[in-house]
Amino acid sequence: MKETLSFQTEVKQLLQLMIHSLYSNKEIFLRELISNAADATDKLRFEALNNAALLEDDGDLHITVTCDTAAKTITITDNGIGMSRDEVIENLGTIAKSGTKAFFEQLSGDAKKDANLIGQFGVGFYSAFIVADEVTVETRRAGTTADTAVRWISKGDGEFSIENIELAQRGTVITLHIKEEDADLLSDWTLRRIVTTYSDHISVPILMKKAPSYDDEGNITHSDELEAVNQAQALWTRSKNDISDEQYQEFYKHISHDFNDALAWTHFRVEGKHEYTGLMYVPKNAPFDMYDREPKGGVKLYVKRVFIMDDVQKLMPMYLRFIKGIIDTNDLPLNVSREILQQSRDLDQIRAGAVKKILSMLEDIAKNRAEDYSQFWNTFGSVLKEGIGEDAANKDKIAALSRFASTHNDDAAQTVSLADYIARMKEGQDKIYYITAETYAAAKNSPHLEIYRKKGIEVLLLTDRIDEWVVGSLFEFEGKKLASVSKGELDLGSLENEVDKAEQEKAQEAAKDVVAKIKADLGDKVADVRATTRLTESPACLVVGEHDMSQNLQRMLAAAGAADQLPGAKPVLEINPEHVLVQRLASEANGVVQAELSQLLYDQALLAEGGKLEDPASFVKRMNQLLIAAHA
Repeated sequence: MKETLSFQTEVKQLLQLMIHSLYSNKEIFLRELISNAADATDKLRFEALNNAALLEDDGDLHITVTCDTAAKTITITDNGIGMSRDEVIENLGTIAKSGTKAFFEQLSGDAKKDANLIGQFGVGFYSAFIVADEVTVETRRAGTTADTAVRWISKGDGEFSIENIELAQRGTVITLHIKEEDADLLSDWTLRRIVTTYSDHISVPILMKKAPSYDDEGNITHSDELEAVNQAQALWTRSKNDISDEQYQEFYKHISHDFNDALAWTHFRVEGKHEYTGLMYVPKNAPFDMYDREPKGGVKLYVKRVFIMDDVQKLMPMYLRFIKGIIDTNDLPLNVSREILQQSRDLDQIRAGAVKKILSMLEDIAKNRAEDYSQFWNTFGSVLKEGIGEDAANKDKIAALSRFASTHNDDAAQTVSLADYIARMKEGQDKIYYITAETYAAAKNSPHLEIYRKKGIEVLLLTDRIDEWVVGSLFEFEGKKLASVSKGELDLGSLENEVDKAEQEKAQEAAKDVVAKIKADLGDKVADVRATTRLTESPACLVVGEHDMSQNLQRMLAAAGAADQLPGAKPVLEINPEHVLVQRLASEANGVVQAELSQLLYDQALLAEGGKLEDPASFVKRMNQLLIAAHA
């Protein structure tokens, strides 16, 4: 039965975008279709491990590319796994179910940018409509009868037809009816050049008609005989000295479906108890699903060049989910089920070894390619930092690779390493000081920094959401303890001289009365009130206990709906006895006005922390009254 169905709305938009946008390189379509065909042969190899009947007495897997100048068609054929009717509708009539909305929110009129986004979303099949005004797909899934084959046709106009047909050969045949303006593609020479440029590394033979030859009399003879036009050798099995940068980059584009070059890569072979080869890439741009904790794809596992699985969660820790590449080993048995393989201890050890190689690559980039590392960190830094809390074995390496903003610089750029910080520490300083906040401005202008600025002590400004979990896992670095400037009483250790300590004691003694007044006025809103020399400009600030959850983290959890799980610990209000507002409160005889000033101090400190007032209207009223009184 033949049906005519409509694409999803998003697919219609995508098709229009691709058909009407200008691309710098339309030849990409062939690379994408060949890559899909190669994936189909990989999948058949894997499924045939447990069900040899799927090969149907045809184990010679290959891809064929032909063109018909008269009919104006290009055909890509593979004898891979093929698709059922339901798979055709799902795979060709929809885009990946997750991320579609986010994808279209990023689209713009910039054709190059749009092309990059399309590559990131792995929808390479639709690139056929860049050069074709009609696409036909005929396919039969391995292991099914000839009469279960399916024909899918679309002109890229928002609809497609689908019907059952008979097809003796398993696999997929894609026929592109080429547009008039792209007729230059209808040449065996052109197609051969495209294949050798972009797909020479494909591990299955790509067959095309033999090139014309000359007979003894000088006449051109044509042959219908097919020959392989690619090396048909897995790139990662070749010596690094035999692989050019261009070949590495094209292989990256093949496995990642990214239209951009990779930022860096590492190609390695490990010998010993476990022997395996790895080729890992760091992309330049973040994939659309980078913050998805259950991403699909990433690193592919091969056993003796046979594709086994594409599961980033088994082959890479989550904090390296942006890595693309392959691992190929001879050590894992092929006659096991996928479930057993995924639980293999050998696989865990291979994964651990690959992680060390990737971190070493990042260390090399950080040391020798500062601009590239800055680009990497700005793109993937917040994800890499997850590893500090997730990977105890590599925590110190990841911490060393991490970059932060700090009071040493005048902007929000995250360029400061922990090693940089330690190198600039004051004589006698034994702690790495930091503050966490929702924004860079909130961190930079926090009253907690005032004494540190006065003494020239650098403070890290941590504003990524993940930073709260980072400092909850990283207690020290190279023997230096990490200390929050917004927790516990002020303790600068040996950075405080006897004069500083005397001033602190003097301030606390002189402020006894005003501290008692404020504490009585605020009641159970605070755990305590105390005078401090932490502040040099602000009248007050809020601090929590040294081992308590920071107020920034409490706000984050509350925003996530976990307010009922927050600890009941209250903050401490610290006051600056030298500030005019505190002195005004100390001298106030009117109990009502005094209570209003106490509440005003608390509200200001809460706002400076990025907190939310329970009663904003009353705060505004208090401020107005204070301003009126100041001008009376």
